[in-house]
Amino acid sequence: MIPNRKLLARAAHKCEFCQNENDLNAYQVPDAPDSDIDDASVVVCKTCFNQITEIEALDPNHWRCLNESMWSTTPVVQGLAWQLLYKMRGEGWTQDLLDIFYLDEHTEEWAKKVIDSENKVIHKDANGNILSAGDTVTLIKDLKVKGASFTAKRGTAVRRISLVADNPNHIEGKVESQHIVILTQYVKKQ
Repeated sequence: MIPNRKLLARAAHKCEFCQNENDLNAYQVPDAPDSDIDDASVVVCKTCFNQITEIEALDPNHWRCLNESMWSTTPVVQGLAWQLLYKMRGEGWTQDLLDIFYLDEHTEEWAKKVIDSENKVIHKDANGNILSAGDTVTLIKDLKVKGASFTAKRGTAVRRISLVADNPNHIEGKVESQHIVILTQYVKKQ
């Protein structure tokens, strides 16, 4: 989307991240806290746009420009800069910037909420249905239970499952009074 005059003036006719003056676009930041389209948008060059929208992988060297843009007075620019630094936090230099980054309470809450929702582990059954803690599932295959002397039979209902927080492929439940870990690819939600 071509940026309007108000956005271009705010950005001084440059990308709000790398200061490139060519191929500028307005990028409306998803889940931005402001409802006004100008306050929820940033002016970005084609390179920044492609990396923000994940058409291309993040290039840490390109984003060294965040050292300057993180001090923007525009909350949506600050929040998006923080999110980009957080995504590249394994780079070393990005962690140094995150350590000195200042966000007001409202912007920080928004920026972290978006990252948390992106990092949320989602458990799905064999049919792609989202599983929640407390659901009842049915086994779709006979499963030999390691460390026990029985096989969990196909069609067995497992009630009140719990989700393994850091692994979307594992759930836990009781079968024949035995607490076991089950692969989500072998269950279907009832």
